[in-house]
Amino acid sequence: MHAAVYYQTGGPEVLRYVELPDPPLHPRGLLVDVEAVSIEGGDVLHRAGGVMAAVPHIVGYQCAGTVRAAGEQTEDYRPGDRVVVTMPHGSHASLVSVPARAAWHVPDGLDIRLAACVPVPFGTADDCLFEFGRLQAGETVLIQGAGGGVGLAAVQLAKRAGATVLGTASSAEKLERLRAFGVDHGINYRERDLVEAVREATGGHGADLVVDPVGTTLTASIACLAYRGRAVTVGNAGRADTRIDSRPLMQNNQSLTGVYLGAEMQTERVRAMIAGHLADVAAGKLQVIIDRAFPLAEAAAAHAYIESRSAFGRVLLIP
Repeated sequence: MHAAVYYQTGGPEVLRYVELPDPPLHPRGLLVDVEAVSIEGGDVLHRAGGVMAAVPHIVGYQCAGTVRAAGEQTEDYRPGDRVVVTMPHGSHASLVSVPARAAWHVPDGLDIRLAACVPVPFGTADDCLFEFGRLQAGETVLIQGAGGGVGLAAVQLAKRAGATVLGTASSAEKLERLRAFGVDHGINYRERDLVEAVREATGGHGADLVVDPVGTTLTASIACLAYRGRAVTVGNAGRADTRIDSRPLMQNNQSLTGVYLGAEMQTERVRAMIAGHLADVAAGKLQVIIDRAFPLAEAAAAHAYIESRSAFGRVLLIP
Protein backbone atom coordinates (compact mmCIF):
# COMPACT_ATOMS: atom_id res chain seq x y z
CA MET A 1 0.00 0.00 0.00
CA HIS A 2 0.98 3.65 -0.25
CA ALA A 3 0.73 6.11 2.62
CA ALA A 4 1.57 9.65 3.68
CA VAL A 5 3.79 9.21 6.74
CA TYR A 6 6.17 11.15 8.94
CA TYR A 7 9.18 10.16 11.00
CA GLN A 8 8.94 13.11 13.36
CA THR A 9 6.29 15.70 14.11
CA GLY A 10 6.47 19.19 12.64
CA GLY A 11 5.18 21.30 9.78
CA PRO A 12 3.48 19.91 6.66
CA GLU A 13 6.89 19.35 5.10
CA VAL A 14 7.53 16.34 7.39
CA LEU A 15 5.00 14.28 5.40
CA ARG A 16 6.48 11.71 3.02
CA TYR A 17 4.74 9.53 0.42
CA VAL A 18 6.02 5.98 0.79
CA GLU A 19 5.18 2.35 0.08
CA LEU A 20 4.53 0.13 3.10
CA PRO A 21 3.45 -3.49 3.69
CA ASP A 22 -0.31 -4.05 3.63
CA PRO A 23 -1.87 -4.11 7.13
CA PRO A 24 -3.19 -7.44 8.47
CA LEU A 25 -6.89 -8.37 8.59
CA HIS A 26 -8.35 -8.93 12.05
CA PRO A 27 -10.97 -11.70 12.47
CA ARG A 28 -13.48 -9.05 13.56
CA GLY A 29 -12.25 -6.40 11.16
CA LEU A 30 -12.20 -5.09 7.62
CA LEU A 31 -9.59 -4.29 5.01
CA VAL A 32 -10.78 -1.23 3.09
CA ASP A 33 -9.40 0.10 -0.19
CA VAL A 34 -9.43 3.83 0.48
CA GLU A 35 -11.00 6.10 -2.13
CA ALA A 36 -11.21 9.35 -0.16
CA VAL A 37 -9.63 10.70 3.03
CA SER A 38 -11.21 13.62 4.85
CA ILE A 39 -8.47 15.56 6.63
CA GLU A 40 -9.68 16.49 10.10
CA GLY A 41 -8.42 19.32 12.28
CA GLY A 42 -7.04 16.78 14.72
CA ASP A 43 -4.96 15.23 11.93
CA VAL A 44 -3.16 18.53 11.41
CA LEU A 45 -2.62 19.02 15.15
CA HIS A 46 -1.28 15.49 15.60
CA ARG A 47 1.15 15.92 12.71
CA ALA A 48 2.36 19.16 14.26
CA GLY A 49 3.07 17.72 17.69
CA GLY A 50 0.99 14.70 18.68
CA VAL A 51 1.91 11.24 19.94
CA MET A 52 3.31 8.90 17.30
CA ALA A 53 2.04 5.31 17.55
CA ALA A 54 4.88 4.06 15.36
CA VAL A 55 7.78 5.25 13.22
CA PRO A 56 6.92 5.98 10.50
CA HIS A 57 3.52 7.19 11.66
CA ILE A 58 0.35 7.37 9.55
CA VAL A 59 -1.94 10.09 10.81
CA GLY A 60 -5.69 10.40 10.18
CA TYR A 61 -9.10 9.78 11.73
CA GLN A 62 -11.46 9.14 8.84
CA CYS A 63 -11.75 7.78 5.29
CA ALA A 64 -14.11 5.94 2.96
CA GLY A 65 -13.81 3.25 0.34
CA THR A 66 -14.66 -0.33 -0.61
CA VAL A 67 -14.25 -3.42 1.54
CA ARG A 68 -11.51 -5.65 0.11
CA ALA A 69 -11.83 -8.37 2.75
CA ALA A 70 -13.89 -9.03 5.88
CA GLY A 71 -12.69 -11.06 8.89
CA GLU A 72 -14.19 -14.47 9.55
CA GLN A 73 -15.99 -13.19 12.65
CA THR A 74 -17.52 -10.23 10.82
CA GLU A 75 -21.24 -10.51 10.01
CA ASP A 76 -22.48 -7.17 8.70
CA TYR A 77 -19.97 -6.45 5.90
CA ARG A 78 -18.87 -8.23 2.74
CA PRO A 79 -16.20 -7.59 0.09
CA GLY A 80 -17.48 -4.93 -2.28
CA ASP A 81 -19.47 -3.04 0.35
CA ARG A 82 -18.93 0.74 0.38
CA VAL A 83 -18.06 1.99 3.85
CA VAL A 84 -16.87 5.02 5.76
CA VAL A 85 -14.59 4.24 8.69
CA THR A 86 -12.98 6.01 11.63
CA MET A 87 -9.81 5.19 13.55
CA PRO A 88 -7.36 6.70 16.07
CA HIS A 89 -4.75 7.04 13.29
CA GLY A 90 -3.97 5.61 9.86
CA SER A 91 -6.40 7.15 7.36
CA HIS A 92 -3.72 8.78 5.17
CA ALA A 93 -3.19 5.57 3.22
CA SER A 94 -4.49 3.59 0.25
CA LEU A 95 -5.48 0.63 2.45
CA VAL A 96 -6.68 0.53 6.07
CA SER A 97 -7.45 -2.22 8.55
CA VAL A 98 -10.20 -1.33 11.03
CA PRO A 99 -12.62 -3.07 13.41
CA ALA A 100 -15.98 -3.67 11.77
CA ARG A 101 -17.45 -1.74 14.67
CA ALA A 102 -15.71 1.38 13.32
CA ALA A 103 -17.48 1.23 9.95
CA TRP A 104 -20.78 2.47 8.55
CA HIS A 105 -22.41 1.43 5.29
CA VAL A 106 -22.49 4.21 2.70
CA PRO A 107 -26.08 4.67 1.50
CA ASP A 108 -26.82 3.86 -2.12
CA GLY A 109 -26.28 6.83 -4.38
CA LEU A 110 -24.11 8.80 -1.95
CA ASP A 111 -20.80 9.95 -3.44
CA ILE A 112 -17.98 8.18 -1.56
CA ARG A 113 -16.13 11.49 -1.26
CA LEU A 114 -19.07 13.06 0.59
CA ALA A 115 -19.46 10.00 2.82
CA ALA A 116 -15.80 10.32 3.84
CA CYS A 117 -16.62 13.70 5.41
CA VAL A 118 -19.56 12.75 7.61
CA PRO A 119 -18.86 10.79 10.84
CA VAL A 120 -16.37 12.97 12.71
CA PRO A 121 -17.60 16.48 11.73
CA PHE A 122 -21.33 15.79 11.93
CA GLY A 123 -21.01 13.52 14.95
CA THR A 124 -18.95 16.14 16.76
CA ALA A 125 -21.32 18.95 15.85
CA ASP A 126 -24.35 16.93 16.96
CA ASP A 127 -22.82 16.11 20.35
CA CYS A 128 -21.73 19.72 20.90
CA LEU A 129 -25.16 21.09 20.12
CA PHE A 130 -27.51 18.53 21.63
CA GLU A 131 -26.01 15.79 23.83
CA PHE A 132 -23.79 18.19 25.78
CA GLY A 133 -24.93 21.66 24.64
CA ARG A 134 -28.64 20.95 25.28
CA LEU A 135 -29.70 23.31 22.50
CA GLN A 136 -33.45 23.99 22.32
CA ALA A 137 -35.61 25.52 19.60
CA GLY A 138 -35.79 29.29 19.96
CA GLU A 139 -32.35 29.63 21.54
CA THR A 140 -29.40 31.47 20.04
CA VAL A 141 -26.18 29.63 19.27
CA LEU A 142 -22.81 31.12 18.32
CA ILE A 143 -20.61 28.84 16.20
CA GLN A 144 -16.97 29.78 16.05
CA GLY A 145 -15.12 28.87 12.85
CA ALA A 146 -18.41 28.36 11.05
CA GLY A 147 -16.72 27.76 7.68
CA GLY A 148 -14.81 24.70 8.89
CA GLY A 149 -15.95 21.09 8.80
CA VAL A 150 -17.47 20.98 12.28
CA GLY A 151 -18.70 24.56 11.89
CA LEU A 152 -20.64 23.92 8.68
CA ALA A 153 -22.19 20.79 10.17
CA ALA A 154 -23.15 22.65 13.35
CA VAL A 155 -24.71 25.54 11.42
CA GLN A 156 -26.99 23.18 9.50
CA LEU A 157 -27.97 21.06 12.51
CA ALA A 158 -28.64 24.09 14.70
CA LYS A 159 -30.75 25.81 12.06
CA ARG A 160 -32.98 22.82 11.42
CA ALA A 161 -33.45 22.46 15.20
CA GLY A 162 -35.06 25.91 15.26
CA ALA A 163 -32.19 27.95 16.70
CA THR A 164 -31.04 31.41 15.71
CA VAL A 165 -27.51 30.90 14.38
CA LEU A 166 -24.58 33.30 14.71
CA GLY A 167 -21.38 32.28 12.93
CA THR A 168 -17.85 33.65 12.74
CA ALA A 169 -15.50 33.62 9.76
CA SER A 170 -12.47 35.53 8.52
CA SER A 171 -13.91 37.16 5.40
CA ALA A 172 -17.06 38.69 3.97
CA GLU A 173 -17.01 36.08 1.21
CA LYS A 174 -17.16 33.19 3.68
CA LEU A 175 -19.90 34.88 5.69
CA GLU A 176 -22.00 35.39 2.57
CA ARG A 177 -21.65 31.71 1.66
CA LEU A 178 -22.62 30.70 5.20
CA ARG A 179 -26.00 32.38 4.88
CA ALA A 180 -27.11 29.65 2.50
CA PHE A 181 -26.43 27.04 5.20
CA GLY A 182 -28.40 28.77 7.96
CA VAL A 183 -26.30 31.55 9.51
CA ASP A 184 -28.64 34.36 10.52
CA HIS A 185 -25.94 36.76 11.70
CA GLY A 186 -22.41 36.51 10.33
CA ILE A 187 -19.49 38.06 12.24
CA ASN A 188 -16.12 38.82 10.64
CA TYR A 189 -13.81 38.34 13.61
CA ARG A 190 -11.02 40.24 11.86
CA GLU A 191 -13.14 43.38 11.59
CA ARG A 192 -15.51 43.33 14.56
CA ASP A 193 -15.15 42.92 18.28
CA LEU A 194 -16.80 39.53 18.81
CA VAL A 195 -18.49 40.24 22.13
CA GLU A 196 -19.84 43.56 20.93
CA ALA A 197 -21.15 41.99 17.71
CA VAL A 198 -22.91 39.15 19.57
CA ARG A 199 -24.53 41.53 22.04
CA GLU A 200 -25.71 43.70 19.16
CA ALA A 201 -27.14 40.75 17.21
CA THR A 202 -28.98 39.41 20.27
CA GLY A 203 -30.33 42.71 21.61
CA GLY A 204 -27.98 42.52 24.58
CA HIS A 205 -29.03 39.00 25.61
CA GLY A 206 -25.95 37.09 24.48
CA ALA A 207 -25.71 33.55 23.11
CA ASP A 208 -27.46 30.74 24.94
CA LEU A 209 -24.88 28.31 23.59
CA VAL A 210 -21.43 28.74 22.05
CA VAL A 211 -19.66 25.95 20.14
CA ASP A 212 -15.92 26.66 20.01
CA PRO A 213 -13.58 24.37 18.03
CA VAL A 214 -10.91 27.07 17.77
CA GLY A 215 -9.53 27.27 21.31
CA THR A 216 -7.85 30.65 21.02
CA THR A 217 -11.29 32.25 21.07
CA LEU A 218 -12.53 30.51 24.21
CA THR A 219 -12.25 33.48 26.57
CA ALA A 220 -14.21 35.63 24.10
CA SER A 221 -16.74 32.83 23.61
CA ILE A 222 -17.47 32.77 27.32
CA ALA A 223 -17.81 36.56 27.34
CA CYS A 224 -20.51 36.20 24.65
CA LEU A 225 -22.72 33.96 26.79
CA ALA A 226 -26.11 34.93 28.10
CA TYR A 227 -26.92 34.51 31.78
CA ARG A 228 -26.96 30.73 32.41
CA GLY A 229 -25.44 30.21 28.97
CA ARG A 230 -23.43 27.13 28.01
CA ALA A 231 -20.09 27.03 26.20
CA VAL A 232 -18.71 23.90 24.57
CA THR A 233 -15.02 23.58 23.77
CA VAL A 234 -14.10 20.97 21.18
CA GLY A 235 -10.58 20.82 19.78
CA ASN A 236 -7.91 23.48 19.59
CA ALA A 237 -7.55 24.52 15.97
CA GLY A 238 -5.79 27.70 17.06
CA ARG A 239 -3.04 25.70 18.83
CA ALA A 240 -2.88 27.92 21.87
CA ASP A 241 -2.84 27.68 25.64
CA THR A 242 -6.56 27.57 26.44
CA ARG A 243 -6.39 28.15 30.19
CA ILE A 244 -9.14 30.51 31.21
CA ASP A 245 -10.33 32.54 34.18
CA SER A 246 -13.39 30.68 35.51
CA ARG A 247 -14.72 33.57 37.58
CA PRO A 248 -17.03 34.96 34.86
CA LEU A 249 -18.68 31.53 34.63
CA MET A 250 -19.43 31.52 38.35
CA GLN A 251 -20.66 35.08 38.39
CA ASN A 252 -23.22 34.38 35.66
CA ASN A 253 -24.18 30.78 36.49
CA GLN A 254 -22.74 29.66 33.17
CA SER A 255 -21.15 26.34 32.23
CA LEU A 256 -18.21 25.16 30.15
CA THR A 257 -18.17 21.62 28.80
CA GLY A 258 -15.45 19.78 26.91
CA VAL A 259 -16.51 17.41 24.14
CA TYR A 260 -14.50 14.54 22.64
CA LEU A 261 -16.51 12.41 20.20
CA GLY A 262 -13.92 9.62 20.25
CA ALA A 263 -14.91 8.67 23.79
CA GLU A 264 -18.50 8.05 22.62
CA MET A 265 -17.89 6.78 19.08
CA GLN A 266 -18.60 3.11 19.81
CA THR A 267 -21.83 3.72 21.71
CA GLU A 268 -25.10 2.69 20.10
CA ARG A 269 -26.29 6.28 20.47
CA VAL A 270 -23.49 7.71 18.36
CA ARG A 271 -23.47 4.88 15.83
CA ALA A 272 -27.19 5.43 15.17
CA MET A 273 -26.77 9.20 15.09
CA ILE A 274 -24.00 9.03 12.47
CA ALA A 275 -25.97 6.55 10.36
CA GLY A 276 -28.81 9.06 10.39
CA HIS A 277 -26.53 11.86 9.21
CA LEU A 278 -25.22 9.69 6.37
CA ALA A 279 -28.81 9.04 5.31
CA ASP A 280 -29.64 12.75 5.48
CA VAL A 281 -26.63 13.69 3.35
CA ALA A 282 -27.64 11.01 0.84
CA ALA A 283 -31.18 12.44 0.77
CA GLY A 284 -29.97 16.03 0.35
CA LYS A 285 -31.24 17.08 3.77
CA LEU A 286 -27.71 17.98 4.92
CA GLN A 287 -24.84 19.22 2.79
CA VAL A 288 -21.14 18.40 2.72
CA ILE A 289 -18.95 21.01 1.05
CA ILE A 290 -15.64 19.89 -0.43
CA ASP A 291 -13.26 22.78 -0.94
CA ARG A 292 -10.37 20.94 -2.61
CA ALA A 293 -9.10 17.41 -3.22
CA PHE A 294 -5.37 16.59 -3.38
CA PRO A 295 -3.66 13.35 -4.43
CA LEU A 296 -2.46 11.36 -1.43
CA ALA A 297 1.08 11.91 -2.72
CA GLU A 298 0.54 15.65 -2.10
CA ALA A 299 -0.53 15.32 1.54
CA ALA A 300 2.02 17.94 2.58
CA ALA A 301 0.43 20.50 0.26
CA ALA A 302 -3.05 19.58 1.53
CA HIS A 303 -2.03 20.08 5.17
CA ALA A 304 -0.39 23.39 4.29
CA TYR A 305 -3.56 24.51 2.54
CA ILE A 306 -5.63 23.73 5.63
CA GLU A 307 -3.21 25.65 7.80
CA SER A 308 -3.53 28.68 5.49
CA ARG A 309 -7.18 28.89 6.68
CA SER A 310 -8.32 29.47 3.12
CA ALA A 311 -10.57 26.40 2.97
CA PHE A 312 -14.35 26.57 3.16
CA GLY A 313 -15.52 23.08 4.05
CA ARG A 314 -13.54 19.86 3.68
CA VAL A 315 -10.13 19.14 2.19
CA LEU A 316 -9.68 15.61 0.83
CA LEU A 317 -6.84 13.28 -0.09
CA ILE A 318 -7.42 10.86 -2.97
CA PRO A 319 -5.16 7.75 -3.07
